[in-house]
Amino acid sequence: MPNSGHTSDEVARRGEELYERSVRALVEPENDGRFLALDVESGDYELADEALAASRRLRERRPGAVAYLVRVGRSAAFRIGGKRLRSEHAPRS
Repeated sequence: MPNSGHTSDEVARRGEELYERSVRALVEPENDGRFLALDVESGDYELADEALAASRRLRERRPGAVAYLVRVGRSAAFRIGGKRLRSEHAPRS
């Protein structure tokens, strides 16, 4: 699996910044409580009712995504960032 070159802290910082600057106004409040997986490199995102579903949808569109996961309308208490999503066809490390 290729290394994204980003630390977990950097992914979290970039994800929060992108979400606040470009995505939040597009998804709140009508998606309150849903999960959003955001690729911090491209800005692409996917929404779903479950975190895993949002991550899978993003991976289908962007196999090399560096994902930041947030629950829409909630504080940063739920946040996952820093792991590159593995492609279904990529070997496990």
